Amino acid sequence: MRHDQIRTAPPSLLVRKRFQFAGAILIGAGLPWFIRGPLLPGTLFEPSGLNTLSGNIVAVILAFWTRLSIETYPGIRRSSVILPAALTGHGVSIVWFVLTRFPYDRVGLAAGFILHVGWLYFLYIYAERRLRRRIAIVPFGSTESLRHVSGVDWHVLKRPHLHDVRACHAIVADFSADLPDLWEAFLADAALDGRIVYQVKQLSESLTGRVELEHLSENSFGSLLPARGYFYLKALVDFALACLLLPVVLPVMALIAIAIRWDSRGPVFFRQQRMGHAGRPITIYKFRTMQDLKAVEERGAAMTKDDDDRITRVGRFLRKLRIDELPQIINILKWEMSWIGPRPEANVLSVWYTDEIPFYRYRHVVKPGISGWAQVNQGHVAEVDQVHRKLQYDFYYIKYFSPWLDVLILFRTIKTVLNGFGAR
Repeated sequence: MRHDQIRTAPPSLLVRKRFQFAGAILIGAGLPWFIRGPLLPGTLFEPSGLNTLSGNIVAVILAFWTRLSIETYPGIRRSSVILPAALTGHGVSIVWFVLTRFPYDRVGLAAGFILHVGWLYFLYIYAERRLRRRIAIVPFGSTESLRHVSGVDWHVLKRPHLHDVRACHAIVADFSADLPDLWEAFLADAALDGRIVYQVKQLSESLTGRVELEHLSENSFGSLLPARGYFYLKALVDFALACLLLPVVLPVMALIAIAIRWDSRGPVFFRQQRMGHAGRPITIYKFRTMQDLKAVEERGAAMTKDDDDRITRVGRFLRKLRIDELPQIINILKWEMSWIGPRPEANVLSVWYTDEIPFYRYRHVVKPGISGWAQVNQGHVAEVDQVHRKLQYDFYYIKYFSPWLDVLILFRTIKTVLNGFGAR
């Protein structure tokens, strides 16, 4: 199919958000309540049954809202959003019942979660994974680069007629271009008609997950300072979570320490000066995964190559599962790092990258993290051209700094650990 040809068949009912939401309410909340008695214990109108019905309805609403929030981000297969969104909604519902001690049915809540997730995966398998975006391009300004982005059927408009975009999901235009009056009127009519109209730069970021680095300006970032309210809230959550996990993590760290000392000579921990929040140097802690050798060349020692022959047997296992980063819980407890954020670079590399790449230091505007948007999208890098791409991912994280993006990174990190993507 050529770019100037588009299908005009109406979208399937299964991909319509209202249908998906209504189905989730009926299947994930209504069905567990309705089958009380025949299949589940209890009667329809007893307090625990009605409370469970209400809890499942609230869970479906929260999950739907979470999906809509997360799906605005790029490079996301809808299948990767289903479980995090459902866990968020039903988790909040369970916590509410535990704290309030209202009567509820555990079996009904569990059935609601399973049926809700099953419904969403059914929709994905039979409808959403076959859905391909169709986006119309207003042919003025800097829109040419969009046509190289895969996964989208691009339709270049020949005339400013709404009839020509009837089968498109959205329209994209370069708002900074000098558009003819008829095309400006067309975009206004499209917005009044309820159609989504994207600015080319924002759409490119949305599809690639990167912020281009032509220049740093308020026009591209909106504000150079990320949301401060969430910045401080996130720091509190990071610290609280580290305190809760510490009793579980310490025995695991002790076993790893024994394995490291048994496998090779040298200290258990690797310490390194890296660049932290606001450009302040911090000492990060990791489990030692390499032979304790003196490096000849400082910059080369700071980089780890793929299949580096300095890596020990235990170290290779730790790196594969990413648990060599576990001691950085100490940095989180010292308020120096976050669970999620741009990875801190070694000071020597940070100085080098700053010399090679303009405004590299801007990535220090948020706390560095154990896992980040660049890590789940790109993996391990070292060369300057790769770092430039990594910086685009880091800037995307800073620009769209929010709890929804952190939740997405968390679940993609779990997936990354399981499949070994980017392990070095």
